[in-house]
Amino acid sequence: MPAARKRELTSTNFAKYDAVVLGSGPAGEGAAMKLAKSGKKVAIVELREQLGGNSAHVGTIPSKALRQTVSSMIRYQRDPLFQKLGEWKQFTLKEALRNAHKVIQQQVETHSRFYDRNRVHVYHGRAYIQDKNTIYVFSQEGIKETLICDQIVIATGSRPYRPAGLDFKHPRVFDSDKILDLDFSIQKIIIYGAGVIGCEYASIFTGVGHKVDLINTQAKLLSYLDDEIADALSYYLRELGVLIRHNEQIDHLETFDDHVVLHLQSGKKIKADAILWCNGRSGNTDGLGLENVGLKPNSRGQLAVNDKYQTEIDNIYAAGDVIGWPALASAAYDQGRCAGANMVGEQNVKPVTDIPTGIYTIPEISSIGKTEQQLTEEKIPYEVGQSFFRHLARAQITGDTVGMLKILFHRETLEILGIHCFGNNASEIIHIGQAVMQSPNNSIKYFAETTFNYPTMAEAYRVAALNGMNRLF
Repeated sequence: MPAARKRELTSTNFAKYDAVVLGSGPAGEGAAMKLAKSGKKVAIVELREQLGGNSAHVGTIPSKALRQTVSSMIRYQRDPLFQKLGEWKQFTLKEALRNAHKVIQQQVETHSRFYDRNRVHVYHGRAYIQDKNTIYVFSQEGIKETLICDQIVIATGSRPYRPAGLDFKHPRVFDSDKILDLDFSIQKIIIYGAGVIGCEYASIFTGVGHKVDLINTQAKLLSYLDDEIADALSYYLRELGVLIRHNEQIDHLETFDDHVVLHLQSGKKIKADAILWCNGRSGNTDGLGLENVGLKPNSRGQLAVNDKYQTEIDNIYAAGDVIGWPALASAAYDQGRCAGANMVGEQNVKPVTDIPTGIYTIPEISSIGKTEQQLTEEKIPYEVGQSFFRHLARAQITGDTVGMLKILFHRETLEILGIHCFGNNASEIIHIGQAVMQSPNNSIKYFAETTFNYPTMAEAYRVAALNGMNRLF
């Protein structure tokens, strides 16, 4: 951060702003940029010494960079030509994350320039809300800075939920933040919690040859996904060697110097080299001084907001993981922008909806719109168009033949109602369908009548559209 915009904390500093944003992750950045570009005098308070929030430092960027490294290694192993060059070598996650740290620094530098160009003042320290118009900022040395403001945005993000019964100081007990510092080799790991993060790490660990026990507290994986896509993920993980245990709950965990033993309420005992706890996240609201303004977070530290991202206190807004669902970096940025737009008085600001789901398992999952279950329950007459990646020339060339694209569309109007994709680059492919769904001429005919480059993965849309239209009568 250039010195002109970075404010040092001193006991005599006192400044007034139109708005103060707490947190510099995607939601905080989205709000700060919108407010600054609307002519407001804005400050942002970040707990870390570097900007970017959890997303850049322990969340989206490092975990996806790790996934990319592992995915590249899997592809290397799969190619018969390269298999002749050497055997698989053991490595630690810390070694695999070397490239991720470079990406983090690049992201920090890029986003720091955004704040500087938009004249947003940056304070590094712990924020404390003294009242609805006063923020104290404390440094590690305890020095206080006072910020007076008309409006506040809480975008402090979230952290892994840590139940009281687990000792996360033990070197073999991890959460999704701590796992990034794993610096010793393991052969088997227990992953407790089969949500998005748990499934992503299950595919990463099994991708590098580790045995994985995935403990799911629910009856099936990622139940909000289309059934066919969720089933495909379950099948593929099992095919890779992941042991998925559904409807299980922890009883207690034993820790030893060289292993852990997980005791489940069903009576099962599972021994492994380490355990990764991925069962939920908590909003970063403790210690913010919310009691001083009458705001009370829920049991997971999350704040309630209306469709303007406004809390119960009229001049305090919140966005991102701290408000709960969907807890995605992409949505958080847009939520922050929407909050900023409402704060400056823009009219007809739509809340963030129709969010594409991106799950970075190996391979990826992405979807937008309704599932088959939802359409069936709503009694909407729909039809299905499918394209399997194993039939596409581009997938055959790259070797990424696992996966499918599924289009759900109205039988009579041909309007696209949902798109679901499982396979390599699914999170990129989904946006082609998203653009068509949100256009005034939303119709599956677009894909049947449009020429696609050949060979490409985008061709899956044409194949799926023709497949679906052939089902009509």
